[in-house]
Amino acid sequence: MARFSKRVGREVLDDHPRLPEWITKERVKLGDLHGMKKGLRDSHLHTVCEEARCPNRTHCFTHGTATFLLMGEVCTRACGFCSIQSGKPRLLDPHEPAETAERVAALNLRFAVLTSVNRDDLPDGGAAHFAETVLAIRRRNPGVGVEVLVPDFLGDLDAVARVVAAGPTVFNHNTETVPSLYPEVRPAGRFERSLRVLAHAKELGRALYGTSFRSKSGLMLGLGEAESELMHTFEALAQANVDILTLGQYLRPTRHQLPVKRYVHPDEFAALGAKAKAFGFQAVYAGPLVRSSFNAHEVSVMEGISIA
Repeated sequence: MARFSKRVGREVLDDHPRLPEWITKERVKLGDLHGMKKGLRDSHLHTVCEEARCPNRTHCFTHGTATFLLMGEVCTRACGFCSIQSGKPRLLDPHEPAETAERVAALNLRFAVLTSVNRDDLPDGGAAHFAETVLAIRRRNPGVGVEVLVPDFLGDLDAVARVVAAGPTVFNHNTETVPSLYPEVRPAGRFERSLRVLAHAKELGRALYGTSFRSKSGLMLGLGEAESELMHTFEALAQANVDILTLGQYLRPTRHQLPVKRYVHPDEFAALGAKAKAFGFQAVYAGPLVRSSFNAHEVSVMEGISIA
């Protein structure tokens, strides 16, 4: 049952529903990773790992993986699930691609994930900046894998092509939820637009790089989706030739974002992961704490279903 109240004097009453045991029992243990943490915080570069306090930080840091947030901290959209500030972003930092590549080297990363806020204010949505950062990492860190987790670029397929041409190992774009929930969850997004972005990236990537190129997408569960809607969404993503699918629990960042409608039990995640795999995905990662970049470093050896 939810507990409702507010701050009265020193008393704090929480209007968030109590988290289930399978989420609260997880603890982030970062005591043995001070070098990684200090390196991230000493640079002015932003990482989703630290700023979002991702529950998988220990797992990813241990495997030499970190996720960098490019193009600032202000987003041109206001999605219902996201706590990033919405407004008018600053100009792009032309030094960010090279500085990101240097930070990848300094942290001795084996796999870097690049994501960003939406930059609908830019003619290409920031595609050139993504491409420049991928190329800078490749030049400075030969052999390091790179995943890009991109916005939809307002459906600009030339922008998609520019990112793919830079040679990322994985092209990731999250559809986030089922189509019926887009007006609440992604009001500026379009499900069909996201499918076109994913399908186009896969087609170009396979033509340029063969089977080493992978596409990826992810969904948050617990926003009010029905299982039948999930099945239709899995099918649509499979038809767009997506290779990797992630399924995780939506957790409300603050009381200003959409509430959690339901906490999905780990057993149900396992069952949904198996059903998703039947649509033909090369790999499915399903579990309450799975996030978009979960096990990004496993792209070269992935197969089957992973439950976290």
